[in-house]
Amino acid sequence: MAAYPDYHNYDLHPVTDVHGFDGAVVSGWDAVMDVLASELASGRRRICFELYPGVDEDALARQIARKTGVRVFRSLQARLSEAELLSRFSAYITDDRVFGRMYSGSLEDCFDPDILRQLQGEIRDCPDPCIALGTGAALLMPDADSLWHWDLTRWEIQLRMRRGMGTWMCGIMDGQQLTKYKVGYFMEWRMADRMKRSLSGRIRFRVDADDPSLPRLIPEDAYLSALDQTARKPFRMQAYYDPSVWGGQWMKHVFGLDPEVPNYGWSFDGVPEENALCFRFGTDTITFPAINLVHARPLPLLGEHVYGRFGAEFPIRFDFLDTMEGGNLSLQVHPMTEYIQKTFGMQYTQDESYYILDATDESCVYLGVKPGMDLKAFEAALREAQSGACPLDAERFVNRFPVKKHDHVLIPAGTVHCSGKNTVVLEISATPYIFTFKLWDWGRVGLDGLPRPVHIDHGIANIQADRDTAFCEKNLLHQETVTARDAGGTVEHTGLHSLEFIETERHTLLGSRVIDVHDSVNVLNLVEGREAWIESTDGSFPPAVIHYSETFIVPAAVGQYVLKSSENVMVLCARVR
Repeated sequence: MAAYPDYHNYDLHPVTDVHGFDGAVVSGWDAVMDVLASELASGRRRICFELYPGVDEDALARQIARKTGVRVFRSLQARLSEAELLSRFSAYITDDRVFGRMYSGSLEDCFDPDILRQLQGEIRDCPDPCIALGTGAALLMPDADSLWHWDLTRWEIQLRMRRGMGTWMCGIMDGQQLTKYKVGYFMEWRMADRMKRSLSGRIRFRVDADDPSLPRLIPEDAYLSALDQTARKPFRMQAYYDPSVWGGQWMKHVFGLDPEVPNYGWSFDGVPEENALCFRFGTDTITFPAINLVHARPLPLLGEHVYGRFGAEFPIRFDFLDTMEGGNLSLQVHPMTEYIQKTFGMQYTQDESYYILDATDESCVYLGVKPGMDLKAFEAALREAQSGACPLDAERFVNRFPVKKHDHVLIPAGTVHCSGKNTVVLEISATPYIFTFKLWDWGRVGLDGLPRPVHIDHGIANIQADRDTAFCEKNLLHQETVTARDAGGTVEHTGLHSLEFIETERHTLLGSRVIDVHDSVNVLNLVEGREAWIESTDGSFPPAVIHYSETFIVPAAVGQYVLKSSENVMVLCARVR
């Protein structure tokens, strides 16, 4: 077993400093309710609390009653029943445990229009101050005197679901985490994000509701300044870490995670849709979903050509897969572009790559198929294995290639693949990360005790049988080429494949090097060395330190930046080609 790196300087709680609004954060229920009382006392008679799905509106209603006693109109009064919602959206929810279909409509589609109009009239005619409360509350009170948006990060929503919280639309479903996540991913969060974006310019206060005992509030001007400042300088996001049935021990040791947790398989450290931004105003912090930055400031963050191609979406994902002292990942394949568009309503697919961050002598990847592989025979073997008749002899059909530290394995959609045990992967991919078709999971059950979902039909429909041994060796393995040398070291192009829109460079460095963003957001990770620095070429942002294995985002608006190190380091940089 390889020794674990001993840098021990990974920052588990990165913050982004915001200048000019010290003291803007209001913390705690009493203080937040004091702001509400002040709003009412100033003559703002119509207060709207728009809630992201998952915010505990019953707890919020109790706090309002305790502090003010004003009448509260609940959006749930106008929401369609669970049965009506399940019927209306059945084609998008589907019967599958994992996959739905992306919904492009609005939150208003979940409400009874007649009851909405009735409540709007009651609010309009109410002689006393009143509050509209809930997900979709802005539909009840479109002309609020004071509009507050209560937000939740995606990871906090998932944790609440694991503790038993249901979905806003459909309750607890069948109680399975995957099913609840599916409803959020394909429907609720999409509609709620559109509502949040539609309220831009009308919101007066933003509230961080992640901690149910300690809400935090900032005025809209402070929030917008935080977005403006962040979109023009390097920043890190709050990562999350999660166990897995195949999880390992590497992240626990290297990142300093909870030693009592049996393993950690996943870390998303570079996924705005999942991660959070923690803003620091003076000595106070407040946290919001990082996707808010993508939606509100896409042009300076992403760059013109990335924004023009993908819209307000962040197309690059960095995450860690840790199987050190663990097990193989599931044997899997990702959908081809036409398939994901037609079947799931997604614009682009999950092309990806494995950058081998750490490895042992037995580390490997399963990649591509054997020459002349019979797809029907492979399908029959997969179904027989899934039935429990006998395990799959994976190496009869799929190549097994040894890998070593700093190899970069390219995996365009349609290529059968998985990482083997005793390997740490920095996964670099496009961001429709939910679309993994498991073909075989080595006979395991999930951490919930249920068989892990396998999607052989989807998988077989997408396997590219010409991605055989020769194709992998020629196109997907050991593709590194030196593109530049200077006194400080080398620049290598390491990927991705010509079928994939992301390209990656590896900078080996001692000293400094100026990097051009190429009109694209850059995503960086320090893959070797204790630390490096990202500095401005014109003094427009303060230097940012990047520690071993930390992911940093450099917005396109930066234009150029300097990588600097006093020791030999290696930095991997990804951008949209």
